Amino acid sequence: MSTPFHRAAVHLRHAASVVVCAHVRPDGDAIGSTLAATLALRQAGIPAVPTLADDEPPPRLYSFLPGFGLYVPLKDLDQPEVFLALDTPDFARLGDAEGMARASETVIVVDHHPDNKEFGTVNVVDTRAAATGQLIWHLAQRLEIAPSPEFALCCYVALMTDTGRFAYQNTTADTLSAAADMLEAGVDAAEASRLIYQERSAEELYLEALVLKRLTLANGGRVAYSWYTAEDLLHAGMSQENTERLPDVVRQIEGVDVALLFRVSGTETRVNLRAKTGFDVGAVARRFEGGGHAAAAGLTFQGDHEAALRDLLPMLPGADSQ
Repeated sequence: MSTPFHRAAVHLRHAASVVVCAHVRPDGDAIGSTLAATLALRQAGIPAVPTLADDEPPPRLYSFLPGFGLYVPLKDLDQPEVFLALDTPDFARLGDAEGMARASETVIVVDHHPDNKEFGTVNVVDTRAAATGQLIWHLAQRLEIAPSPEFALCCYVALMTDTGRFAYQNTTADTLSAAADMLEAGVDAAEASRLIYQERSAEELYLEALVLKRLTLANGGRVAYSWYTAEDLLHAGMSQENTERLPDVVRQIEGVDVALLFRVSGTETRVNLRAKTGFDVGAVARRFEGGGHAAAAGLTFQGDHEAALRDLLPMLPGADSQ
């Protein structure tokens, strides 16, 4: 029987050129799965190039990953035969790369988002997967590629970061089985964890302290929120790419079901939502044209964080205690 994995492998095997790209504002899963796919395709003799969905540089946090130096700016790429869209639920989340994707002869989507619109020619979408990197791991098997330590490390970082070090609700027996296979392929789990979670700059800690200083409880203590601004980033000497770990700082507060972190830039506010007791923040985000998973989601508001709070708090746990 022809499966999406099989159809994706057939298209990739015969591709004259492949561009690999994930969503805008890439996180660990987006970066890890993009680099893993690129390394696997090149190992199979398939010409593949990784790019980014916007003109920002890739997050330095992941600069230790094999293949990080292979990224090519979108503007420097020719139109590929196959566009491999990773960890993104629709064309819009591809940002500046949307036009290239739409113009490609074949679009292969590999994703685990529950709101994926299956917008590709071939759609490898599995919402049970903890990370897109886990699906890339399985795709490489369909391509009959022996996992190199470099490929395995990229997949492992994708999996580790999207499960919060294997602590979130999306961690299953299959997740841990895949992680074990990655370790068997040569991943040093302790070193990967150190590089992601124990190598933090003074600037990042400064911003974290600022976020904690502004921490506020709402909805009877079941919601915690904080915020930072574009000016705060400038003062700290940081870029947006270094803030991926900040939402979990707010999420750790005892007794909190949902954590919100607002990033205010001019008249626009980006909201990161995190849940830890089963509440579905992805469903809330989708009501505002955002998206994500049950435990982690995001959306954008026009207005400041106080305006966003007025709309969001009534939809979150403990609203009846207001």
